[in-house]
Amino acid sequence: MNHVIAADGTRLWYDVHGAGETLLLIHGQSLDHEMWDGVHEDLAERFRVVRVDLRGTGGSDAPLDRAYSMELLARDVLAVLDDLGVERAHVYGFSMGGKVAQALVSIAPERVGALVLGATAPGGKNEVERPEHASLALRRASSDEGRELIGPLFYTPEWAREHPKTVTRILPRNPLRAQRRHYEASLKHDGWDLLPRIQAPTLVVHGEDDELTPVGNAELLAERIPGAELLVLPGARHGYLHEAAPKATEAVLDFLTRNPLS
Repeated sequence: MNHVIAADGTRLWYDVHGAGETLLLIHGQSLDHEMWDGVHEDLAERFRVVRVDLRGTGGSDAPLDRAYSMELLARDVLAVLDDLGVERAHVYGFSMGGKVAQALVSIAPERVGALVLGATAPGGKNEVERPEHASLALRRASSDEGRELIGPLFYTPEWAREHPKTVTRILPRNPLRAQRRHYEASLKHDGWDLLPRIQAPTLVVHGEDDELTPVGNAELLAERIPGAELLVLPGARHGYLHEAAPKATEAVLDFLTRNPLS
C-alpha cells in the first residue's frame, strides 16, 4: 500500500496488484477499496490493478473544510496515477465511482484508455431517480436501520445470507460528515453534456433489478456515449459485481482485452 499527497495536501491511500496494463478501480459512495474484494483478485490476473480510497474514506484523509465534487475526486485519482508514473490507464468506476470516472475522462481524456461504468448514472435532471425507500436507506446507511435496508438493495436476500462478509464491505464506515460530503457531491453531478464527448471505448454494466441506481440510467449512458456497449445482468441488483460474478468480471476482462492501451 502507498500514499500520495493531493494538490491541497490531502493524503490519499492506494494499493497495486498484478502486472500488465494499468486498471484503476474507483469505489462507490462512502465505501472504500475493500468494496472490490472478491473482484480485484480476478482482474489482477490479467491487469495491474490499482485500488484507491477517495478522500473521506478508508485509509485516505477526510478533510471537511470544503465541499467535494466529482472533479475534485477525479483530480485526486490523477494524483495517484501521477505518483505511479502512469500516463494512461483503463478506468472502472462503480456507482458514484462511475460519476468520478465521467469527470476524469472529461478533464483528462488522454489519461483514460478503456472505460467501464458500473451501476452508475449521468446525474442531473436526466438521471432516472431511485425510489424513495432506496434514498432513505442510503441516507441512513450507517444506522442499525439503514444497515438492514442497504443489504437487500445490493444483493438478493439469499445471496446476502450466504456472503455476510461481502455485505459488511458495502456498508459505510467513514465519518458521518464525510458521508455527507460524498452524498452531496454525487447529487450535484451532471454529466449529461459530457457524455457525448467521451471518446474512450466504454462498457456500461448494470444489474437489471437495481433500485439504488435504476437500470434506466445504464440505457441513458449507453445511448449518450458514442459507441458504448451495454451489459444488463438479469436478476442482479446494485452489487452485480459480486453476485453476478464471474459473468460480470469476465465481461469486463473481455472488453478491456479487446481495447488495449496501445
